[in-house]
Amino acid sequence: MSSHREAPEISKDPVADSTDVYAFVSPDKSGTVTIIANYIPLQAPAGGPNFFEFGDDVLYAINIDNDGDGKPDVTYRFRFTTTVANPNTFLYNTGQIMSLSSPNWNRRQTYTVSRVTSVHGHDGREELLATGVQCPPCNVGPRSTPTYAALAQSAITTLTTGETVFAGQRADGFYVDLGSIFDLGDLRPFQNLHLISTAAAGGVDPLKAVNVHSIAMQIPIQRVTRNAAVPTNVSDPNAVIGVWTSAYRRKVSVGREDVGPWMQVSRLGNPLFNEVIVPMSAKDAWNALPPSADSGFAKYVTKPELGGLLNVLYPNVFKNLAAYTKPRADLQAILLTGIPSGIIKGFQNYTGSTLADELRLNLAVPPGSSSIYGLLGGDLAGFPNGRRVSDDVVAIELRAIAGVTIPLVDNSFTPDGAAALVTDGTEIPTPKHTYLPNFPYLNTPFDGYDTPSV
Repeated sequence: MSSHREAPEISKDPVADSTDVYAFVSPDKSGTVTIIANYIPLQAPAGGPNFFEFGDDVLYAINIDNDGDGKPDVTYRFRFTTTVANPNTFLYNTGQIMSLSSPNWNRRQTYTVSRVTSVHGHDGREELLATGVQCPPCNVGPRSTPTYAALAQSAITTLTTGETVFAGQRADGFYVDLGSIFDLGDLRPFQNLHLISTAAAGGVDPLKAVNVHSIAMQIPIQRVTRNAAVPTNVSDPNAVIGVWTSAYRRKVSVGREDVGPWMQVSRLGNPLFNEVIVPMSAKDAWNALPPSADSGFAKYVTKPELGGLLNVLYPNVFKNLAAYTKPRADLQAILLTGIPSGIIKGFQNYTGSTLADELRLNLAVPPGSSSIYGLLGGDLAGFPNGRRVSDDVVAIELRAIAGVTIPLVDNSFTPDGAAALVTDGTEIPTPKHTYLPNFPYLNTPFDGYDTPSV
């Protein structure tokens, strides 16, 4: 959670398991949009000697829909290659790694980047943008990687076509009280009101010292919009894009060789969609489908299981929500179509009537950082208008499910008083994670020497 181990089958395949997707107008580079796709969840920093890495047998993709049909119009594909310099040692490194060309670094990865533009939902020509781009090593420790921040910085690469890319280990920027939420929906700050009551307490963030592997891109905006322009008018339909990531494996394995067509094994757009909205029996099927097929899952959005559970687990706290029987049109707008004009003053990120789980971003909204609660905090640059690395998506989505967004589409409804306060407590007083002000924004990964394993 956000999408860490969200479905039974992909939880067995962590190198293809996407954990989070971020998309926001870059605050540090005008005219670009940043998209980050994280994979390989819950990495213990001390996980050697076989440290974490991308899968050579996985095709990773960042998808952009700019015409609202739930199909990618622009796709960036990443393929990784691992090489071993010295096959006669068990060590990841045989001395200090002071540069990406260090002979002491025994197991390294490079990758290719390609771009596919689609026409009428069908892949067009795949353009190879770069080959042999280097990943940084994992952050082993102060002796092995003593200048890690600079080492990772040297792996940031600007392509001749204008995109800036980075692929490698980062600190997980997501924060959530996993242990509490999956213990019968407990929210520690409100657990005195829980069906099984205990004293209220602050949230506990088990992700504050784990790593992920990030594929990060800073893309010129005109490379992703429908009309190849940089939008300035928030109401312009061409200003909105939908973003998701997907991972693929070959359909058939013959001996040690994977052959046949690529088969999608995971995808992620909005945080928590498959994790919390889709029922257990449909999670694996959802991971294999494109967003254009999401109309079949709309019933889980318009009547979310978690909404019903809130009233059961917190008796008499969400009475108005319990009495509300209409389909949740507010959640359908937030998660499946984008928010139309006229709902929130001066804002829209509507992509049309096609129901599709995509992280929708209005590129004409300038970057901002006034509230980690995004749109619910009056900050139009935050989730669910895209997603920044510090946005508290757990609190935002919990509050939406609890009913705070129903009045946007139904002014006859009055939210329960607790709905606007719901939180897991990990953001108090501010997010416990720290972030970089510049690309790739997610901070230096934790190393195994200084960070106790979780």
